[in-house]
Amino acid sequence: MTKSTRTPSTEPSARPPAKPSEPSEASEQSEASESIAPNAPNVPSAAKSGGRRAYHHGDLRRAIVTAALDVISAEGPSALSLRDLARRAGVSHAAPAHHFKDRTGLLTAIAAEGYGLLAATLTDAADLKDAGVRYVRFAREHPAHFQVMFTPELLRGNDLELTTARALAGERLRDAVSTVPPEGRGTDARLAGVAAWSLAHGFATLLLSHNLDGPVGDQDPEEVFRTLSGMLFRAT
Repeated sequence: MTKSTRTPSTEPSARPPAKPSEPSEASEQSEASESIAPNAPNVPSAAKSGGRRAYHHGDLRRAIVTAALDVISAEGPSALSLRDLARRAGVSHAAPAHHFKDRTGLLTAIAAEGYGLLAATLTDAADLKDAGVRYVRFAREHPAHFQVMFTPELLRGNDLELTTARALAGERLRDAVSTVPPEGRGTDARLAGVAAWSLAHGFATLLLSHNLDGPVGDQDPEEVFRTLSGMLFRAT
């Protein structure tokens, strides 16, 4: 009578095979770097990342900024949280810090972007009045940027990107002031620039805070501003 034996090839495994659909702790911790790696091959799809949306490397920074602008528009800058923004973007909470380091860095990046957009808006303005109208238009189209740009305590003031963009926007405003002859703006061009900026910025701020709902009513705010600027600078 022969004794039956089992061949090694049919011996059952000592432990069950790993389930490929369940992400390991290590993969969760590396999700942020995978989402933002400059040339990461095979970026995981939403289905492979637990149902969360996975961004390609060129989209994550923009996604975080866009989410931040939405929060600022609805609730103000004080409501910003990098962890909440990561949740909104569908990435690890470490991902925003990779791009911006902290909340101040994110707000500084938003302000720098805003000044760049403002400079582009003011470029090629026909005259000072047109520049003022464009300034008001910028504030209406980019209210979150506008709010952050002029709140210096929220920003890293020595940031190179911010100071460069701010200087460019200031230069565009000075260019517009230079189109007004001395008899229309007085002998001090710098003060004329402050006056023009004060008028445009004040009007835009009052408009966004709904303090001009009554006086402006159903009128086009840009046309209302055009009239106001004509009252201040006679030669424009």
